[in-house]
Amino acid sequence: MESDKSDLKGLVEALLFLSGEPLKLASIAKSVECEKHEARELLDELILDYQEKNGGFVLKEVAGAYLFVTNEKYSEILAKLFKEKKREQLSRSSLDTLAIIAYKQPITLSEIDEIRGVSSRAMVTSLISKKLVKPVGNKEVPGRPALYGTTKDFLLHFGLNKLSDLPTPVEVKELKFENLDDLIENGQE
Repeated sequence: MESDKSDLKGLVEALLFLSGEPLKLASIAKSVECEKHEARELLDELILDYQEKNGGFVLKEVAGAYLFVTNEKYSEILAKLFKEKKREQLSRSSLDTLAIIAYKQPITLSEIDEIRGVSSRAMVTSLISKKLVKPVGNKEVPGRPALYGTTKDFLLHFGLNKLSDLPTPVEVKELKFENLDDLIENGQE
């Protein structure tokens, strides 16, 4: 029986490695033909195995799915090595707008404008094109303005599993960054 479990664990590992995109628990269980609780046990074991190994990459649950990511302890040197492949950075205005949406969602454009004190239409449009924000409905007031919220890509971009993983506003105020680039560049892959 232990041999079968080892084989199944190896199959789950190979599936995640070759996937190229995050896989949900149900999809993994279906692919390897086992029950969800068995797949969860195998995934938990793999997560521990990679943490204990402390190698170049780890298995992580992000946005409700599982994927391999590089070990954070190598992020600085890898960023230098792969500088040309760096993902598009967000401007200060975009990051401000995204933070407002993330913490206040669902929120209308006029509510965002009121908080920022300037028009945010271009920023929201840019964030939608980057798939970090999407319309999530309409507010039940005259004119029925669109409500905006963050997407699964937002969670992936910032290495979060769920919105409740965002730091609290108090924790954000306690962070000390020399400049905005430190905040932007320290996002998780």
